[in-house]
Amino acid sequence: MENIKEILGEAKNVAILGHVRPDGDCVGSCLGLKNYLANLAPELSVKVYLEEFPDPFRFLKGAEEISHDPSDGTVYDLCIALDVSDRERLGRFAPYFDHAGRTVCIDHHVTNQGFAEVSHICPDASATSEVLYTLMDDELVDGAAAECLYMGIVHDTGVFKHSNTGGETMRIAGRLIEKGIDFSAIIDKTFYEKTYRQNQILGRMLTESVLFMGGLCIFAAVRKKNMDFYQAKAKDLEGIIDQLRVTKGVECAIFLCETSPQVYKVSMRSNRVVDVSKVASFFSGGGHVRAAGCTMTGSVHDVINNLSEHIERQLIAAGLWREEGKA
Repeated sequence: MENIKEILGEAKNVAILGHVRPDGDCVGSCLGLKNYLANLAPELSVKVYLEEFPDPFRFLKGAEEISHDPSDGTVYDLCIALDVSDRERLGRFAPYFDHAGRTVCIDHHVTNQGFAEVSHICPDASATSEVLYTLMDDELVDGAAAECLYMGIVHDTGVFKHSNTGGETMRIAGRLIEKGIDFSAIIDKTFYEKTYRQNQILGRMLTESVLFMGGLCIFAAVRKKNMDFYQAKAKDLEGIIDQLRVTKGVECAIFLCETSPQVYKVSMRSNRVVDVSKVASFFSGGGHVRAAGCTMTGSVHDVINNLSEHIERQLIAAGLWREEGKA
């Protein structure tokens, strides 16, 4: 795939889909493409379908037009899936993909096996927003699209701290800044700023976190009863896994969120050697080398034990851990 215009063909209407529980890169890439298409092909009918997403992302142009309806009856000439590693990650919006005249996937997940008719996957890129920019005509990327793409890159690189950040990432981010966006405010409002409820839950999770495997790993778990007590939603858990990851001496962090009795959404982050995407893939999940997730059943003890088995193998291979203890 050379550019966005190439994939439009004769399409008159386009659906843009992201993954379940949309994060910064998902929302940023979806709205970035929508705003770009408004400049590239203003006659084109474009609609974005996503689940509910964090309120701080609502400042982006077009956010108020996002549909949460999984079955409005529209059949699209073209459906573009962004930041989606497999069809199941489309969730309840998959029928738009299934019934579209043509399907395209633009992504950067190493676990993406190419489920669309046309797939453009760049696993070395920091974010789908970065991949998307390389397919755009820079002159048609206005401030609104630049804000979206910049936010996407910021979130998937942890504000340019993760190992997926490269020279190309910084070059593209710099070009987006040159569009006149308030990059500092985007970082503060969508990445660092927390509500009082978020701080309460974060504090509790840090207090109840457990170091294991000689301090190389850490985990915390929020039960459904805790979520009910704080009247919290999934969006209120943003940032917990990243704070666990930066605990001194930790190589791998795990955060569990109970979604129903003994069913946990698992988030994993690593710092240097553990490929958490391999661990997640074993349990039918996916993601990136340093950030991945899956869904698992059982008690917290069961889930951590099952994950630990796979993490331990990688730590042993890296020389950081021996069967009898820390190397």
